[in-house]
Amino acid sequence: MNWPVAKRAGVCLHLTSLPGSFGIGELGSNARWFIDRLKEAGLHAWQFLPLGPTAYADSPYQPLSSFAGNPLLVDTETLVDQQLLRSHEISSLEQLPHNTVDFGKLIPLKTALLRKAATRFATHASPAARTAFDEFLHLHDDDWLADYALFRVLKTMHAERPWTQWEPNFRHRDRAALAGIEARYAAEVHSEKIIQFFFDRQWRGIHQYASDQGVTLFGDVPIYIAHDSADAWTGSDILQLDDDGQPTHVAGVPPDYFSADGQLWGNPVYDWEFLEKSHFGWWVNRFRHAMTLMDLLRVDHFRGFEAYWSIPFGARTARDGQWVNAPGDALFSTLRQELGELSVVAENLGVITPEVEKLRTDHDIPGMVVLQFDAAEPDFDVAAIDEHTVVYTGTHDNDTTTGWFNGGPGDTRTDAEIEEHQRLVTHNTGGEPQRIHLDMIELAFASAARLAVVPMQDFLGLGSETRMNTPGTESDNWRWRLTRPQFDSGLADTIAMMVADGGRD
Repeated sequence: MNWPVAKRAGVCLHLTSLPGSFGIGELGSNARWFIDRLKEAGLHAWQFLPLGPTAYADSPYQPLSSFAGNPLLVDTETLVDQQLLRSHEISSLEQLPHNTVDFGKLIPLKTALLRKAATRFATHASPAARTAFDEFLHLHDDDWLADYALFRVLKTMHAERPWTQWEPNFRHRDRAALAGIEARYAAEVHSEKIIQFFFDRQWRGIHQYASDQGVTLFGDVPIYIAHDSADAWTGSDILQLDDDGQPTHVAGVPPDYFSADGQLWGNPVYDWEFLEKSHFGWWVNRFRHAMTLMDLLRVDHFRGFEAYWSIPFGARTARDGQWVNAPGDALFSTLRQELGELSVVAENLGVITPEVEKLRTDHDIPGMVVLQFDAAEPDFDVAAIDEHTVVYTGTHDNDTTTGWFNGGPGDTRTDAEIEEHQRLVTHNTGGEPQRIHLDMIELAFASAARLAVVPMQDFLGLGSETRMNTPGTESDNWRWRLTRPQFDSGLADTIAMMVADGGRD
């Protein structure tokens, strides 16, 4: 297992948030620059969000595939260097903002450029590049790539409508109908495969570079898959779907103190009976693939492997759901038998029962502690944080620490409640309001947790305007970007001193 043998520190920054000149973070020189800065700062882990191709609300947690990479991350400069794009052709991307991602403008521009590069690769690739592409096809075409490429072409044909709104022969994957599309749109299908090859080749280069610099790549595996995805279209047996492909039950979480109606996520829930009878083959393939891309994996919504909140499809809120047991012990036993020791961390937040914790500890899986959830509690004690833990100041779903401390947008607390919250936090951290982000980082670093991860925004002391995601909303998320001047040598030196003071290697 790729678990630190000594106390280590890391950063959370999604790939889209990397700096650069082409509208979004990419897998090129800026990713290598960031890894160099991490090494300089004494940070040995880089955590990021899921890598799949985004669609709905640009969320990395609703990918079009659990296996494919996000084409928007493909490095533009590399394609120019390989003479697959011309310098003048990329000027449209250079006009996009540098400190935020404007997905609405970016997606059509970059998609057109990627398809142009793929067409040139198909006709002008060197013998060595063709051989590498053929090897990529040999490894992945039968497992997921062919289906994903066909899915993307069909989505384009249907103006991006969900697959459940396609004609029945496409919806139900009629062999003759699909063969006809593959023949008629052979070039387009081939281009989608080439674009995935671009991503794979660039990603593995970044992975190797990070390894050479002693930086662990810490990825994310969402428990649920998007309904409108190649996974659901090709694997309807693993989900609770009706004959038309619509879910019979969907995922969410029950009502609690924070939400009277609970949360209705809408993802189809798994047919665990089928999965168990098939020896969890789909899950084995999913983890095997993820483990080739990343060194350490966060398993999102871990409690759903012990029991999940199942809501009838069509319900207006999550109130109508119920807990249904899941075969988590059998699943993780099978994964360990097939793949060896798993380099995973459980996102064990929310409604965590003794049964969930038993599943986690029985399989020796580290858990998480988020200081924003605990540091304002009267009985908080940093010494209670176990070493078999990843401690965070906050996650991508939290406000920045500065925003959280001051009371960000949408905060429903009274001024008196915010003041009491601030009093407890400063008391528990032993810090000062003006530097609360640094106090929280120092608290995380001082804990016994083997790994401490801090969002990049917290290292910078930024406010709510740079928050990555606000759960339950669909706009203005996933957009923040770092700029190179923000992460200068001075900040790297400051972080390195905090890492050393916290006894982290």
